[in-house]
Amino acid sequence: MFWTTNIDDYGTYLFWTTSTTDVLKNKDLACSRKHARVTQCSMVVVIGKMASNVEAPESWYLALLGFAEHFRTSSPPKIRLCVHCLQAVFQFKPPQRVEARTHLQLGSVLYHHTKNSELARSHLEKAWFISQQIPQFEDVKFEAASLLSELYCQQVPNLVDSAKPLLRKAIQISQQTPYWHCRLLFQLAQLHTLEKDLVSACDLLGVGAEYARVVGSEYTRALFLLSKGMLLLMERKLGEVHPLLTLCGTIVENWQGNPIQKESLRVFFLVLQVTHYLDAGQVKSVKPCLKQLQQCIQTISTLHDDEILPSNPADLFHWLPKEHMCVLVYLVTVMHSMQAGYLEKAQKYTDKALMQLEKLKMLDSSPILSTFQVILLEHIIMCRLVTGHKATALQEISQVCQLCQQSPRLFTNHAAQLHTLLGLYCISVNCMDNAEAQFTAALRVSDLTTHQELWAFIVTNLASVYIREGNRHQELYSLLERINPDHNFPVSSHCLRAAAFYIRGLLSFFQGRYNEAKRFLRETLKMSNAEDLNRLTACSLVLLGHIFYVLGNHRESNNMVVPAMQLASKIPDMSVQLWSSALLKDLNKALGNTIDAHEAAQMHQNFSQQLLQDHIAACSLPEHNLISWTDGPPPGQFQAQNGPTSSLASLL
Repeated sequence: MFWTTNIDDYGTYLFWTTSTTDVLKNKDLACSRKHARVTQCSMVVVIGKMASNVEAPESWYLALLGFAEHFRTSSPPKIRLCVHCLQAVFQFKPPQRVEARTHLQLGSVLYHHTKNSELARSHLEKAWFISQQIPQFEDVKFEAASLLSELYCQQVPNLVDSAKPLLRKAIQISQQTPYWHCRLLFQLAQLHTLEKDLVSACDLLGVGAEYARVVGSEYTRALFLLSKGMLLLMERKLGEVHPLLTLCGTIVENWQGNPIQKESLRVFFLVLQVTHYLDAGQVKSVKPCLKQLQQCIQTISTLHDDEILPSNPADLFHWLPKEHMCVLVYLVTVMHSMQAGYLEKAQKYTDKALMQLEKLKMLDSSPILSTFQVILLEHIIMCRLVTGHKATALQEISQVCQLCQQSPRLFTNHAAQLHTLLGLYCISVNCMDNAEAQFTAALRVSDLTTHQELWAFIVTNLASVYIREGNRHQELYSLLERINPDHNFPVSSHCLRAAAFYIRGLLSFFQGRYNEAKRFLRETLKMSNAEDLNRLTACSLVLLGHIFYVLGNHRESNNMVVPAMQLASKIPDMSVQLWSSALLKDLNKALGNTIDAHEAAQMHQNFSQQLLQDHIAACSLPEHNLISWTDGPPPGQFQAQNGPTSSLASLL
């Protein structure tokens, strides 16, 4: 079992910006306008804004608006009464400004608090149409366009083709309104990103960066450029990423402004750098950047957000809330710990992150939190499988299924990972036919254009299944040709290339070609030592030890197996410990070390019993039936198992 990570898992959420109103009502987006006081965060604020632009409002309007706001903010909200109050405004034949604003308020309330999307759409379309005829009415005009396009994208059937021209027109006529022009550019860029049209999204972000430069907002320019850098990483356009991140680093360091905004830019910048290193499997090289990132989030946690408004309206954005950034830093720390083989550290940070997420989700329904939760669970599931806690891993796989059932988009983005996790679980309980079916399903649903590392990860593990089955030579050689570490390896990941060498060594070992196996495994060791890939190092050492034992070179075998056991205990890796203890028992017998042989035999017995008990517990769970799911959405119900359905021979 080998690991990888991928920026695509959370990338599409990281550059979005919106007003505080939207964050409070919908929380679907990762960035928010900086201060609620400059937005229409309540209908009461709207009254004051309207009164400053036109004649004093009539008392009937103030009364209806006050009642509507009272009902909207009641606990629980009385949305029906709020809507009735707003609809009553139209009975008084109000002026165009009041009419357009009321349509916007009605559309917003219906969209955020009800399922009546058709009526919400009707009001928002009227607000957009009327507001275009009114001069100097930008807030209503562009908020209507933004909200309407968002509604179009979430309707069934999807109306993305209606949202795009609407946003383009709004962008075209908003060039004299820096805040709205930037916000709408971000929104259209995210829409293209969700459609996997990363080229168009990058173009829009480039336009936004240049516009921000022209209007003197280096801060928002950095947001646009960092967002573009993230998409370029997703496209694997590394030649464009490096100079862009260099430019971003200079802008971020030179910008003098709100300390929290500056530190949030640094977090964004460092997250991209860390993820880039992890994508490349460079676990050791990433450590300085990861340390900077962890220090940066500690700095942010000590800063107090003030209410000083930026003088430039184009600066009225920020990236993620502090609490979300904290979870994200935990997440990339877990990714690093998993790749490096520090599984206890991964467990510790996963627990912290999941605890923080549970608190946030009580008050915040933002989809990015569910995405973070799924990615954390995906990593901790792999951790459980390695440490010999398969039953817990299976229950957490079921938890991921439940989260994906709640969000079609989440399932679309994580279906391949879910089948991959089930494939790894099947290997751990020796259900090789099911493992093959799960990995095949994962390859079928994965997007190879943006998930190349995931594809290589799946293929590597599928190859290990074919090797263990021993009778799938044609399929195995076909796979190995596609992940040849010596020639045109398909991805740039150092970790995955090292794993490909290990797979070659494993195959050569089973075929009795020991010298060839040693060459491949020494290459794996060289690469894994260079980047502190501890688990690959342990696997390579124990397999080399096994080869030397078969060849009768007991001293050299011992020199391999002892450090393998030490490293496996540190990770901890139950399977490698079981394998190493079995070899140590036989080696010490051969070397005449009776006491050491007895101690190794006792260790092997203990590991065997732990694995056996966990195996029985996992296979007896109703969730074990998930191994048969290979198509469509994940099942919601599971029937109880009578007992283990797979052989324990390979485990013991």
